[in-house]
Amino acid sequence: MLLGPFVRAHRERVVLATKFGIVRDTGRRTWDRVRGDRAYVRRCAEASLKRLGIDTIDLYYAHRRDPSVPLEETVGAMTELVREGKVRHLGLCEVTGPELRAAHAVHPITALQSEWSLFSRDVETSAVPAAAELGVAFVAYSPLGRGLLTGAFPGSGELSPDDARLTMPRFTGEQGRANRALVERVRAVAADHAATPAQVALAWLHRQSLVHRLTVVPIPGSRRAARLRENAAAAALTLSEAGLRALEPLAAQVAGARYADMSSTAAARE
Repeated sequence: MLLGPFVRAHRERVVLATKFGIVRDTGRRTWDRVRGDRAYVRRCAEASLKRLGIDTIDLYYAHRRDPSVPLEETVGAMTELVREGKVRHLGLCEVTGPELRAAHAVHPITALQSEWSLFSRDVETSAVPAAAELGVAFVAYSPLGRGLLTGAFPGSGELSPDDARLTMPRFTGEQGRANRALVERVRAVAADHAATPAQVALAWLHRQSLVHRLTVVPIPGSRRAARLRENAAAAALTLSEAGLRALEPLAAQVAGARYADMSSTAAARE
């Protein structure tokens, strides 16, 4: 409702993506359950269109895989929305390579959004190869490790009590301290390139498009114009071979899982 007037005023310039699938209770930092049944898919799309005041969603994501519903039903319901002109393109989040192929057989999938960063590389097991094979763009969420890879992440004691990262193992206690120490290696590579740690992390992701031969679109959070400019500049940064060698082992050395409950992630189903 906040963004609707802006989107409508600039509709030809805006590519709008939105999601369905996670059911939350008000005030909770985590979700209660995941839904992917046909009725829910349709209801969510129509509610989003009404709130935004537009006729078509450009990219519609299933935010998580609902294990109680066949994937073909979920993607089939999304396909109906495409046929009706309410959605242009389909996306999935946190699916494995085999799941992506199964979904793509029902309707072409345009984008796969999953966590991918210097600290989180489990998607390279099957999702990235499948996306490359099928021509699906990879939208990398949390490319800065939820702030860890900026080099300026505070200790867990400095986070506000309602910060969701306090529920994530790799941000707290001994694991959090160990991971902040790992960032010093990113900082060292950044110094060698006259760049920031965040730019190094994003440049590494951009390079994965060449390594894996697929389109990679990192989506770092940017609350300030200066950060937006900093992040965008990473697209022009080329990392040295020495820098890449220094960064390569980091993911295997990260302490703790990215979520306390990994059951809704692709990694849990590999």
